[in-house]
Amino acid sequence: MVRGKTELKRIENATSRQVTFSKRRNGLLKKAFELSVLCDAEVGLVVFSPRGKLYEFASAASLQKTIDRYRTYTRENVNNKTVQQDIQQVKADAVSLASRLEALEKTKRMFLGENLEECSIEELHNLEVKLAKSLHVIRGKKTQLLEQQISKLKEKERTLLQDNKELRDKRNLQSPPEAPPDLNRCVPPWPRSLPAPSNDMDVETELYIGLPGRERSSNRDSD
Repeated sequence: MVRGKTELKRIENATSRQVTFSKRRNGLLKKAFELSVLCDAEVGLVVFSPRGKLYEFASAASLQKTIDRYRTYTRENVNNKTVQQDIQQVKADAVSLASRLEALEKTKRMFLGENLEECSIEELHNLEVKLAKSLHVIRGKKTQLLEQQISKLKEKERTLLQDNKELRDKRNLQSPPEAPPDLNRCVPPWPRSLPAPSNDMDVETELYIGLPGRERSSNRDSD
């Protein structure tokens, strides 16, 4: 009678599940032992039962030694694999960056009007459109900066005018109004030793009449 293939799924019956675990556990431990003996392999096996009981097998001196060897091997391989992946990624990035740099240099030379002999009519047209857009953006930015500067200067002018007005008003409030000048104080007093002048008194003056080199004549001689 041919034995049917067992479907791999969880056994619902607890008793059957426990019996199957015991049989297959023993078979697994036996296979691990045979593999270590026949092939001179270092084998380590760890099994926990559904109730949490530990079953283990180690062909080496201890299972911990096998576990430490596994960790060391995994760490070294993971590190080497990671390093190799990083190296490959760096190489790919370097190639990509070199291609982009070359394309940027070519575009830069085209914007400067260099090496245009290799360009087609369509490429030159696209270059002209890009330059026109760039020039429009540059002029717009320049206009914006100029307007901002003008606005700042106007604001500064208003501030200075307001400060000047406040200083003028403050000076007018602090200084008293000027009195009209006293004419009597402006004329020095007449000396007491001299007779006071009268309106009928003649004042003698010397007047030079004639050409240079001739004698001077006073106003008295002429009279």
